[in-house]
Order: sequence, then C-alpha cells, then structure tokens
Amino acid sequence: MQLKHLRTLLSPQDGAAKVTCMAWSQNNAKFAVCTVDRVVLLYDEHGERRDKFSTKPADMKYGRKSYMVKGMAFSPDSTKIAIGQTDNIIYVYKIGEDWGDKKVICNKFIQTSAITCLQWPAEYIIVFGLAEGKVRLANTKTNKSSTIYGTDSYVVSLTTNCSGKGILSGHADGTIVRYFFDDEGSGESQGKLVNHPCPPYALAWATNSIVAAGCDRRIVAYGKEGQVLQTFDYSRDSQEREFTTAAASPGGQSVVLGSYDRLRVLNWSPRRSVWEEAKPKEIANLYTVTALAWKRDGSRLCAGTLCGGVEQFDCCLRRSVYKNKFELTYVGPSQVIVKNLSSGTRVVLKSHYGYEVEEVKILGKERYLVAHTSDTLLLGDLNTNRLSEVAWQGSGGNEKYFFENENVCMIFNAGELTLVEYGSNDTLGSVRTEFMNPHLISVRINERRQRGMEENKKLAYLVDIKTIAVVDLIGGYNIGTINHESRVDWLELNETGHKLLFRDRKLRLHLYDIESCSKTMILNFCSYVQWVPGSDVLVAQNRNSLCVWYNIEAPERVTMSSIRGDVVGLERGGGKTEVMVTEGVTTVAYTLDEGLIEFGTAIDDGNYTRATDFLETLEMTPETEAMWKTLSKLALEARQLHIAERCFSALGHVAKARFLHETNEIADQVSQEYGGEGTDFYQVRARLAMLEKNYKLAEMIFLEQNAVEEAMDMYQQLHRWDECIAVAEAKGHPTLEKLRRGYYQWLMDTQQEERAGELQESQGDGLAAISLYLKAGLPARAARLVLTREELLANTELVEHITAALIKGGLYERAGDLFEKIRNPQRALECYCKGSAFMKAVELARLAFPVEVVRLEEAWGDHLVQQKQLDAAINHYIEARCSIKAIEAALGARQWKKAIYILDLQDRSTASKYYPRVAQHYASLQEYEIAEELYIKGDRTKDAIDMYTQAGHWEQAHKLAMKCMRPEDVSVLYITQAQEMEKQGKYREAERLYVTVEEPDLAITMFKKHKLYDDMIRLVGKHHPDLLSDTHLHLGKELEAEGRLQEAEYHYLEAQEWKATVNMYRSSELWEEAYRVAKAHGGANAHKHVAYLWAKSLRGEAAVRLLNKLGLLEAAVDHAADNCSFEFAFELSRLALKHKTPEIHLRYAMYLEDEGKFEEAEAEFIRAGKPKEAVLMFVHNQDWEAAQRVAEAHDPDSVTEVLVGQARGALEEKDFQKAEGLLLRAQRPGLALNYYKEAGLWSDALRICKDYVPGQLEALQEEYEREATKKGARGMEGLVEQARQWEQAGEYSRAVDCYLKVRDSGSSSLVEKCWMKAAELSIKFLPPQRSLEVVRAVGPQLIGIGKHNAAAEVYLNLDLVKEAIDAFIEGEEWNKAKRVAKELDPRYEDYVDQHYKEFLKNQGKVDSLVGVDVVAALDLYMEQGHWDKCIETATKQNYKILHKYVALYATHLIREGDCAQALALYVQHGAPANPQNFNIYKRLFTDMVSCPGTNSAEAYHGWADLRDVLFNLCENLVKSSEANSPAHEEFETMLLIAHYYATRSAAQSVKQLETVAARLSVSLLRHTQLLPADKAFYEAGTAAKAVGWENMAFIFLNRFLDLTDAIEEGTLDALDHSDFQDTDIPFEVPLPAKQHILEAQREEVRDWVLTVSMDQRLEQVLPRDERGAYEASLVAASTGVRALPCLITGYPILRNKIEFKRPGKAANKDNWNKFLMAIKTSHSPVCQDVLKFISQWCGGLPSTSFSFQ
Repeated sequence: MQLKHLRTLLSPQDGAAKVTCMAWSQNNAKFAVCTVDRVVLLYDEHGERRDKFSTKPADMKYGRKSYMVKGMAFSPDSTKIAIGQTDNIIYVYKIGEDWGDKKVICNKFIQTSAITCLQWPAEYIIVFGLAEGKVRLANTKTNKSSTIYGTDSYVVSLTTNCSGKGILSGHADGTIVRYFFDDEGSGESQGKLVNHPCPPYALAWATNSIVAAGCDRRIVAYGKEGQVLQTFDYSRDSQEREFTTAAASPGGQSVVLGSYDRLRVLNWSPRRSVWEEAKPKEIANLYTVTALAWKRDGSRLCAGTLCGGVEQFDCCLRRSVYKNKFELTYVGPSQVIVKNLSSGTRVVLKSHYGYEVEEVKILGKERYLVAHTSDTLLLGDLNTNRLSEVAWQGSGGNEKYFFENENVCMIFNAGELTLVEYGSNDTLGSVRTEFMNPHLISVRINERRQRGMEENKKLAYLVDIKTIAVVDLIGGYNIGTINHESRVDWLELNETGHKLLFRDRKLRLHLYDIESCSKTMILNFCSYVQWVPGSDVLVAQNRNSLCVWYNIEAPERVTMSSIRGDVVGLERGGGKTEVMVTEGVTTVAYTLDEGLIEFGTAIDDGNYTRATDFLETLEMTPETEAMWKTLSKLALEARQLHIAERCFSALGHVAKARFLHETNEIADQVSQEYGGEGTDFYQVRARLAMLEKNYKLAEMIFLEQNAVEEAMDMYQQLHRWDECIAVAEAKGHPTLEKLRRGYYQWLMDTQQEERAGELQESQGDGLAAISLYLKAGLPARAARLVLTREELLANTELVEHITAALIKGGLYERAGDLFEKIRNPQRALECYCKGSAFMKAVELARLAFPVEVVRLEEAWGDHLVQQKQLDAAINHYIEARCSIKAIEAALGARQWKKAIYILDLQDRSTASKYYPRVAQHYASLQEYEIAEELYIKGDRTKDAIDMYTQAGHWEQAHKLAMKCMRPEDVSVLYITQAQEMEKQGKYREAERLYVTVEEPDLAITMFKKHKLYDDMIRLVGKHHPDLLSDTHLHLGKELEAEGRLQEAEYHYLEAQEWKATVNMYRSSELWEEAYRVAKAHGGANAHKHVAYLWAKSLRGEAAVRLLNKLGLLEAAVDHAADNCSFEFAFELSRLALKHKTPEIHLRYAMYLEDEGKFEEAEAEFIRAGKPKEAVLMFVHNQDWEAAQRVAEAHDPDSVTEVLVGQARGALEEKDFQKAEGLLLRAQRPGLALNYYKEAGLWSDALRICKDYVPGQLEALQEEYEREATKKGARGMEGLVEQARQWEQAGEYSRAVDCYLKVRDSGSSSLVEKCWMKAAELSIKFLPPQRSLEVVRAVGPQLIGIGKHNAAAEVYLNLDLVKEAIDAFIEGEEWNKAKRVAKELDPRYEDYVDQHYKEFLKNQGKVDSLVGVDVVAALDLYMEQGHWDKCIETATKQNYKILHKYVALYATHLIREGDCAQALALYVQHGAPANPQNFNIYKRLFTDMVSCPGTNSAEAYHGWADLRDVLFNLCENLVKSSEANSPAHEEFETMLLIAHYYATRSAAQSVKQLETVAARLSVSLLRHTQLLPADKAFYEAGTAAKAVGWENMAFIFLNRFLDLTDAIEEGTLDALDHSDFQDTDIPFEVPLPAKQHILEAQREEVRDWVLTVSMDQRLEQVLPRDERGAYEASLVAASTGVRALPCLITGYPILRNKIEFKRPGKAANKDNWNKFLMAIKTSHSPVCQDVLKFISQWCGGLPSTSFSFQ
C-alpha cells in the first residue's frame, strides 16, 4: 500500500496548536477533528468542512480552557460522538444524521481521573482509559460506567481489533493488556500480553499481529500470544524521532506510524507471513504527527500534526477501471472499494478472514460482485449492499454463476449446485445436479411471509431428467420427490414454496402440492407458464388460449380467454396485472382480474374482511364459488363466524348459515354481557363442534360445564337416543326410565321394529323381541334368538312360524340349521341344497345319506363355478370324478399347474384341445419354452411360431418354423403375419417380421403408407443409405403439401435443402420460421435477405420494428435502394433512419437520371442536398437553361461552371461570339483567349488580349506568328495582313520576316506574291548581305512551289547564274536553261545536257533507254510496277538477271499476301539454289502450310505447286555447293511435308482412300516443328474422328485444345506431354502467333472432347503396333530402331516393303496397292499426278504395269 497526498483539510498554524484527536464515522460520511482549542470540526467524505461545535467543561467554574480533549469516537450508527476530556468526564453528543442538526448532549459519564484515550467498538459500549491506569466501559443505554480491568500505570493508548470484539491498552510502564468481549472462537488469551521496552504510544492491532512503537524509535511486531515476530530499529537513524501514534487499516493488512515529518507504512505479506516496509511518506515541515484516523472503507488516511494541520492521504495498493463503469480501489490485500462511476455509489468488499482478494468481477447485468480469495468466495449485491463471504476451495475458475434470483446466487461447479444468500456468510445449501439451466432450478427465500412461519427457504431442482427434488433449505432435508414419466423442461415453486409447477417435454403442465404430495396435470400443450408476482395466481398459454387459475387450490377451475399470439411476459404494477402477448410484430396487453388476484393475496395475509368485501363485488361464477368455499373454511378455522355465516349464505348453504346465525347471536350476547370474545363461550364452541359433526367433542364441552341437559337435548334433537341415554346413565339422570320409554315409543311410532326388538331383547323379553323381528321382516334375527334359548325351541308352533318365514324369505341355510336343531335331517338337507350351503349339506349327508355325497360334490362344484369360485370347485369335481369339469374349472381358475397335472392324466384326444389354452397362459407369462412344449402337445406348432413372433423372439420362431415348414412358406407366413400386425397397428412387430425374411422394402412401404416417417427414414438409412437424401426431400415436399411444415422443415434440412425450407415458410407467410432457418442454415447473407423480404411484406412501423429487432435496419434500407425499391427504402428511412433519407434521395436521383427522367431526378438531387449533382446532370445533357436555373437557385458556386460549359458547347457549334459572351459573363477572358487560339481566330484572340489582358499581348503576338507558320493558309492571311502593316509602317526588315514566314497554304499565288514581295523589298531597301540571304531563302521556296521561272528571275536579279539554270532545269525549261547558259555562262552547257539525259531516263521513256542501259530500264519497270514487262524483258537477258528480278517480284508478291502467284512464278521459272532466295522459299512454305482451307481435295493444285517447286529446288541444291548442308536437309523435309499434303488432298478426292488421308494427317504431326501445331493436331484429330479412330481423335483434339489455350496465354509451359511419351511427335514446337482454327470449330471440338471425357468409355492411349510402339512413330522407343516412312501414308514400314531406286524411298505394299487400285477404279487425275511425281522423285516406279494415260 502507498500513501498519496490528496489535500490539506486544515491548514497548520505558525506555532504549536496540536490536533489532539480525530475520528471517522462508521458510515464513512463524516470526519471529526478536535484541536487544542477544544472545538470539534466536522467534514464530509470529500473533505469539505460542513459543521462545527464547541465542547464544554465538566464544571464551568474552572473556565472553558480548564481541560483538553484526549479521545473522540463516533457511535456505530454514526449519529453520536463521544468526547473524552481531561477534566474527568465523557460527554456523548447527538449530532444527528444531517448536517446542521442541533447538537445535544445525550449522555455524560463522570470519572475519578482524566480520560486519556477512548474507543466506541460496539453499540451502547464506549471503552476508555484513565490516567490512574484503569480501563473502563460506559453503557450509553443504562447511562452507567464500570471498570473492565485496572492497572497501576497511566493508559497511553487504546485500540480495538478489526471486528471491535477485543481491546488492547498500552500503559506508561510498557505493559500491553488484551481483553475480549468475544474472542470469536480464536482461543487467544486475555490479560497482560507484552511488556514493551518503552510506553507504546503508537499501538495498532492488525489482523495477524500487534504493532507497538514509542520513544525508543523501534517498531516491534508481536504475535498473537506476545512473542516478538519482527523488529524495525530506527534508533541509529539520526533523521528519525520518537513514534507518537499508529493506526491499523480497517482490514488489518497495513499499519501507519507517525513520527516527526514522516509517516512509516508497514504492509502485511500473506504469502511470506511477515510485515514489509513500504517507502515512508516524508513531508518537510510537517512536524510531529499527533493523531491518525483511517476511513472505515480503508480508502483515506488523515494525519493531524503538532501545528494543528490535518492532511488527507489516499491509500491504495492499486486502482483499476472495470468496463469503464466501475472503479476498483484495492485499499488492502483483503479489501476493495467498488465505486459505480455513473451513480457514485460505493461498496466496500472485504474478506473477513484477511485473505487476499485476487480478482473482482461485476456480473449479472452489472449488479452483482464476484471475487475470489485463496480460501473463500466473496459475493455481493450492489443494489442492496448485501455482501457474503463463504468458504470456497478454488476449482480453476470453472464455476458458473447464475443471478436470476435477487436473493440468492446459484453457483455450479463440477456437478454441484451451491446456493449463497446475499448478506449471509454461510452457504444456504448444496445439492448434486447436472442440470445447470436456471429454468430447471427454483429457489424461494422468504418471498411472501406466511402466518406462523418466520423463515421459509425452499429449493426445487432436477435430480435426473425425470425426477424433481424439493428441499427445505433451513432444515436441509428433502420435503418431496416427484418421479415423472417424461423429461421435465421447466419448473418453478410458488412464492410461499407450497406448490410446485413443472412442465415436461410433451408440453404438459403439472401442479404438485408439497404438503399433500399430490400431483395434478392441469394443462396440455403449454407453451408459456408463470406465477403472477406477489400472489398464487397462475397464468399459462395453451395454443390460442390464455389460461388463468385465480384459485390454485381448485386447479380444475380455470378461466380461459382466446388470444392470437404468443405470451411473452407478465407485468404487475399500478394496481393492475397485464399479460404481454406478441401478435405478429405488435405487443398487446391482456389485463387480468386484479380483484381475483387481490383475493388470493388477502387470504394469504389473513385479512378475511378484505377478502369478503372483494367477493361481495363479484358475480357468482365457478371461480367465485370456489373462493367463497375457501374463505368459509379459513374463517371457521380462524373463528371469524360472521364471515363464515356470510360465506355459507353466499354459497346457498341455508342450514349452515342459519345455524351459524344462531351461534353468532349467542356469541354477541355473551360478548355484550361479559365482554371479550364471545367465540370462547362453551355453547359457541360446542355448536362449532356440532357444525363439524364432532358430537363427542360437543358432549365433552357441555359436560365440562356440567350442562348435562344441553348435551342430552343435543342428542335428542339429533335423534341419537342411544348417546342421550348413555349420558343420562353416566350422570344418573332422574328421567332415565322416561327417556327409555320415550325412545321405545318413538321407535314404534317411526316403525323401527328392528331397533325396538333389539331394545326388548336387551331387556330380556325374548318372545316380544321375536314378534317384533318377524313383524320387521327379520326372521333370521328371530331364528338366531331362538337358537340361543332352549325354552323357545320347545315352542313348536313358534319354530314352524319362524322356519316358514325363513323359507319364504329365501334364508334356507338358517332354516336348515333350525330343522337340524329340531332333528329333521331330510328337511334340513333340502333347505341346505336350496340355500347352496353344500358344506353343511355334505356333512349332514355323510352322516345321514352317504349315497348322496357324490351328487352333492358335483352340485357343490357347479355352484362354486356359478359363484366364480373356480379354484374351490376343482377339488369337488375331482371328488365327484368329473374330469372335464375339473379341467374347465382349473383353466377358469387359472390353476395352470393343476390343469396340466389333470390333463397329463387324461387321454390325448381329450387333452389336446385344452393344451393350447394353458400354453397361451404360459406365453403371456413369457415362459415360452413351457408354452412351446404345450402347443406341440396340443398339435398347434403354428401357434407356437405366432407366440414367438408376437413376443419378438424371431430367432426361436424362425427356428421352429424352419423345422416344420418350407422356406417359401415361412416367408409367406411371416409376410402374412406382418400384414396382420400392420392392420392391428403393431408396426414395429410387422417391421421385425419383414426384416427377418429380408424384405425391408415392404417395411419401408408400410411406414410410408401409415405416415410413420421417422421409422421409414430409419429403415432407409439402414438398408438404402444412398437414397436417404432423396427420401428426406420427397417427404419434405409431401409434408409441405399436407401443411405439416415443422416436420417438412426437418426433412428438408436433413436433405440439406435449406432454401426449400425458407421458400416453404415464405409461401405460408411464416416469416419468423423462414428467418430462423435462413440464419441457422443459410450463408452469411441469407437471413438478411429473408428479413428484408419479411419486412417488405409487413411495410410501415411493423417492418421497422422487425428490422430493428433483428439489427438489420440500415442493411435493409441499402438493400431496398440497391434493388430500386425506393418507395420501401423511403418508408423505412422516414420511420426510423431519417439521417439516411438524403442518401436514398441521392440514389433515387441517380436512378432517375439513368432512366432519363431528368426533371424528377433534379427534384430528388435537391431533396438529397446535392444541387451540384443536378447541375452536372443538366450540363452533361447540355440542357444549359435548366442547369443555369438550378445553379442560380440552389448552388450559385456552380453558375460559372455552367457558363463555361455552355461556352464550350457554343464553341463546339462554332458559335464563337456566343461563347465569348458567356465566358466574359463568367469572368473568364483567359479561357476565351485560349479558345480563340485553339480555334485559330488569332485576330479575335489579339482583340480580347488587347482589351482584357494587355499584359500578355506581346507573348501572344509571338505565339501567333509561330502558329501561323505551322498552320499554312488560314494562318498566312493573318501574317500577310501583319506584313503589310509593317511595310506601311516602314518596318521593312520585319515586313520581310513576316512575308518570309508565309508558307504553302493551298494558295500558291499568294505565297509566290509574298515571297516575291520579300525579295523585292530586300533588294530595294535592305543591305546587300541581307538581300542575298533573302534571295537564297526565297529561291528554293519558289522552286518548291513550282515557280521555277520566278525563282530564276529572282536569282538573275542578283546575278546568281548557276542557281537560275538549276531553277530552269528543275522546271524542265530545258531551252531557257540552255539559253541562259549559252548567253550568261557557257561553262554550264554540258551541265545542262547531262541533266537532260537523266530527265529522259526519269521520265520513263524506257524504250529509248533499253538500248543504252538495260539494267536502268529494268529498274525503271520495277519502280513503275510493270512487273510483267520487267520479267518479260529480263527473260530475254541472262539467267542471273532473270532470277534477280523474279526474286524481287516474288518478294513483292509475298509482301502483298499473294503467296499463290509467287509460287506460280517459281513453278514457271524454276527455283535456283541461291542462298539469298532461301528465305523466300521458306516463306512460301510457311504461308502455304498456315493458309486456311487447304485440308480438302480442292487444295491439291496448290500443294502440288509447292511440292514441285521444292523438288526443283532440292534437285538444284544437289548440284550446288549447298548440297547436304542444313538448309538442304530442311528443304528436303519441307518437300516431304509438301508431298504428304498433296497426296492427302489427292486421297481426299477418292472415298476409298479416306484412311490414307487420315494417316497422312497423323504422320504430319511428327513435323510440327515446321507446321502450325494447333492446325496440325486439329486436322489429325478431325481426320481420325471421321474414320472412327476415337482414341486417337480424343488425344489429338485434347492436345489441340491445350495448344489453343497456350496460344491465348502466350506460353507452352503448361502443356502436359504425357500422352506423347515414346513417340516421334516433338514436344518442343514453336508457339503459333495466332489461332489457325476458327472459334466456332474450336467450341465444337471442346464440346465433343467434354462429352467423350464424361462418357469415360474411351481409353486415353495412342494405338500401338507389334513393336509395342505408337503405330505412327518411325522410331521404336524400346529399341531406338528407325523405320522408313511410307511414301503413300507416312506410317512406318514394318513389313511388305516396296523399295524404289532412290535410296531411302519406300512404300508399304498394302498401301501402295490400295492407292493403285483406287486410281484404276476412280481414274482420278490428281492421284495419277501424285504417282507421276513419285516416279520423278524416286527414280521410277517399282513396276511398269501402270500407265499415266
């Protein structure tokens, strides 16, 4: 802990004015300081001085300064201050709770010596020390003081422990004494504890030790029993002085000691268990600290000084802010102050055991505190300031806290629920449960006080999913356990804890009465349930009904009303109770009958008068009737008889009401006469007992009061004569005989002969009694009486009379007894048989008629069977030897073992029909083996199989069936049986049967038929998992069609079709469900889209509420705007997002602009606050008027832009004047200047510049001249004008410069005039040198425009003869040139002649030149493009000249793209082996192979020409120096390729040679380094496809597609060569510069390749031959041997080779013959041409049998 100086509360004085004592109030609100002037200053908690008062002396005669205040303390309630004075007195001042309250002395305690120190640790108890050494106690309640203990030494210091239950005094002799009012179980000793080396003026009692210090400058810490723990010795520190005072923090974790200019701080370290010294607080000029006081919450420490100063320090270990809402100040390891930053309220959280508080959290809607220490858990309610500390062993922070209940915190940890009541330091209870949901736990803590019940704390929780336990938390015992058949998903006790409500998963609501342990189901399909707060009224929802139980004691009486939505809550307040129901997106309140609720509350409170008054206001309904009944019962119990009478009157119980009325009259009379409660009067009590039908109690009450007559009258009124006579007999009443007579007479009068007979019998008059019995029709009573009296038996007539009456009454057995008694056995036996008294009959027969015994036994058996006493009948039938009847009886009596025993004794034919019945019994007992044995004995094996089947013992059934039936019969039997089961609704049994005979599909069909979809899905998943998803989807559609949407949802989602689910709910307008599904199963934005559509369907406020609830309002507005639903977007923004409205207006405006609705768009732009956008729109559409209007009205800053834009438009229309006007209006002359310059209107530009920006005039002039020079004619006119102005101004040099600047402008006469004028002016007015320069400049210019004569004339003016001749030559004025030369300078005559010859040549007069210079003539033809004439002329010259010009012509044709004509040229003139021609030949080859449309029969002649030229070239190369060079080899390869192409075109013209053509296309692939690869692969692939070689076609076309992609990407790096490994098709080929195949053909190939690859029927490998190599490859990869290519197909020749004379040339015999045969049959001229070429090339054909005719 650190001390930080906050403020000075009281400024120090210049001299000694010591602060004698200080004290903080217990509630931290007040701080008192007493100074040497004996005035008490009062400060508030913020350190502001609020009040003061003066103390008074014990006796005024000694004066006001006769004493000092030595001790001061606040009372525990902070309303009083005790002041201890040196004039032997303690005053207690009442200062009140508010500032400024009057200060009154309420106690004073006079002592025998001066008070030296004082503490007020507990209510009414002030402890103080005296100068004489005593420590005394003053009791403010009794106003008396007494000595606690005495010593002989002055008391220098006094302190208490943290709890205030113990005190510690320090004495002048160094003694420290301890005393406990209550040691709190610590067992620490009392009395003298320590002898300190010096007087311990500084004494503090911390949590773990005692700290003492004094004038020896040493601080000593003592243990609990006085042993020295630590010593801090400052005696050698010259800076330190004596210690004068000490104070321990309220938590006992820190101690501060005061000395001179210094405060020393000791902090207790719980981990090390030692005191650690913090940095001392040193304050210069503080002087001696005389008093210390610590604020009770530990956050502030005040120090008083010798000079009268009071300094306040902040004490805290650390401070933190929790979630920007709470400030946590750790004032000690075990104490934290939690301050709410918004309200300023503070709670002090403190560990009472001194443990270090590790972490503080504020949970439960920021109302509840949770903090841990090493051994305890601190909990608190910030609203009520109730704090608890309970023992708690740390469990790694795995606890879960629930704060749903305001009185108790629920803590779950490791399967255990612990309850802690706020404000209690013990756990309320702890139970084991795995169910942490607060809906499955209910705690009630004294929520509604009941009569006669002080404490009521109950807990209901789940033991397991079907068992609820109710616990009394006070006694800690179980008061109820409810076992339920279904899972419980909600439970709640009522507020009194007498009733428990719970709901199970089937939505059934049950009420459990804890006292009677009775359970009642009160509602089905319960979707909401809640107790009404403050009552026992219950509200629940069943589908569309609101159910209210106003009297829960009568759960069958329920008030129901219809609602349209879902109940979401209850609100009670303001004298009404409302049920909140959401109907769509609105919430509707349904008001409950507050009166009925009020009744229940009045009953609970015992205010029956209020309850009656309330019921008086209600009409009689079943609910009201139940309430009257409840009230009547409670009023009788409470002896409130008038209320009970009113209740019975209301219920229509007239008799009870009248009886109570009479009782009330008695009670009222007694009350008037004697005073007090009339209900205690004996008559009233007796009548109440009578009302409860407790007559014995009433009799006892009467007899206690000796009111015998009244007791007898009661019984007589009730006609209870027996009890009346019994009372009379007991009390010896004189009217006893009279009563008896009266009783007999009453019996006779009321025809109660039986009772009269009993009376006579009891009095010994037998005959009279018999007479009365017979009269009453009770001959049996008469017979019984006769049988007991011998004298009456002797009366034969009487006996006959009785027996006749008995027989007549059907009492044969009694008659038989009487006949037997008078020894008439025959009549007796008859009567016994008639009366079915067979036991007596058999016994009599055994004695009197033995022959009859067997018949009687059978009859007895029959009788017992009739009486359903079958088991008793069995033995009688056995005795009578009736086996069948015995078996039937045994079976009927379910005496199965006896039946089997009897059956086993019978013959098989008799027994066989009974065995199955016994077997059925054993089957029902699941004793199947016995049943099976019995069925088999009874020849009913099939029944045994059925038994096993029904019992689900399919294996035994199957085994039995297989023993005695064929498999197909078993299958038929099982299926039939299953169908029977199905008809009976026993689907599971049917399923087992189907599955046993391996027919699961039948079971699936059955379940589908009966719509048992779960079972159907289960079987599909088990037997056809591949169809599971489809099945779910199908079921979803079916269920949707049936309207069973929730089930449909399940199946759709199982099929992963969430969109179908959403659409289903949307179509049913169940948006909430659609939203839920989209959110749970759709993508990130699916639920947003659904929410938007939902809102759109609602519109208005409802849509806004919905979107707000979902947090998607802004997103929905944006979405609506994006989808052009502006009306909806405006609606939403208008209702809830007004700040978005401008943005939507802007987006709407942009939309309208795009739609071309400019006027509407303008309005929307302005509404959006964006007029500039509207201006720009009109400017863009060049609607200048509208743009100007909007700009002027709404955006003046844009006016200039509009004018500039309009000017730009005018300029585009060449309306310069209008543009100039607009720009000047816009104050932009610079722009006008620029536009004029750009338009070349320099005069206007110069005018504008001169008028508006004269500073730029000179620069503009220069620029103008530059531009004019550049621009020719249009600029020249201006220049000419300018030059004339200079000329007129006499500025000839400038005029000449200006004229010279005039350039060719289309008007050569003007230019000529200007230049001539320049020359003329320069000759006339300028110096010779300058004029020579001008003439030399003008002459060439004139020549340049064809004015040769004028140029010559200018030259001649300055005698420039040669220049003049050149000018005439240039102008082809040969005569003039000759004349000038001849006349002026003859030296130039030859010069003129030479130029004349050149002129003729140049004029193309070639015919004349040929004779002179042929090469010059040919070059001239060539230059003139007369190629035919050139070649024709060259042909007449030598071979070399010819081929020079052939090559030049060919080059020209190639450049012109006429490759065919160039080729024809070489066909005509031959191909010489000149190396300089090689590029031409290569180019011809390249152009030909790249040319489109050459893959056809029609292209033959082109290919043949190329072939022939290359053949000619190769023949010439052989004879030249280039023989066998790389170039020669390359041309040989080109020749071979050209041959293949020509042969292919020839083969394409003959149907039977199409495979030859295809093979040639394939063979050409090995030359793709010279051919366009994409074209070659395309042609090979299509040819292979055409002849049905699909494998090859697929591979080649696939390669073709790869190549087309590579051409587009510009690289072949991505090509995969795996298909062409081990072939001679090259990998490294040049990348074609462009696609050679059209897009449509490429797409066609792509589609075919994709189709084939999907089909997967082709094997992607090239066909191989006998070498194991690719069939078209010349090189065998395995051996490296190279085969010769066939001249006809290009394929390798492996056998049947036809060799030609020329080495290396051969053909496959089959192919050769095929080719020859095709020529013979088709007479194809092109094929014949191929054969002719082969003959030339290969030195003749192998056979001469073929003619080229």
